[in-house]
Amino acid sequence: MKQDNDEIEKEEDPVILYIMNAVERGAPVHPRDIAIEIADDRAKENSPKDAWRKYLIAVKQQAKNLARQGRISILRRGVPIDPNKMKGLVKLSLPVEGAPTGRRENDDEEA
Repeated sequence: MKQDNDEIEKEEDPVILYIMNAVERGAPVHPRDIAIEIADDRAKENSPKDAWRKYLIAVKQQAKNLARQGRISILRRGVPIDPNKMKGLVKLSLPVEGAPTGRRENDDEEA
C-alpha cells in the first residue's frame, strides 16, 4: 500500500515542518531560531523564557537527518558541511549544490 506525498507530509514530525518552513524563507537560519519559534508556538502563560532549549536537540537531530536525505544543507561559516560532523555554530539552508550528505557513495548501490 503506497502513500502519496501529501499523506507522508501530514505524518511528518512537526519539527521537520518547522525546519523546512524556516529554510524555505530563503536565508540561512540558526537551529536556535527554529527552537525558539517552536517554543513560542507551544508556550503557555507560565512557560519559562528558555523553554526553547528543550527543542534544540530535536531540531539539530532532525536537521542532520534532513541533510543526509539531501533536503537541506548544514552550513558552517557559509560552507556546507558533512551532517555527521555537525558541531558548534551552524546554520540551516536549502540544499546547496555539491553539499556532503554524510552517506558513502556506495550506500545507494547496496540498498
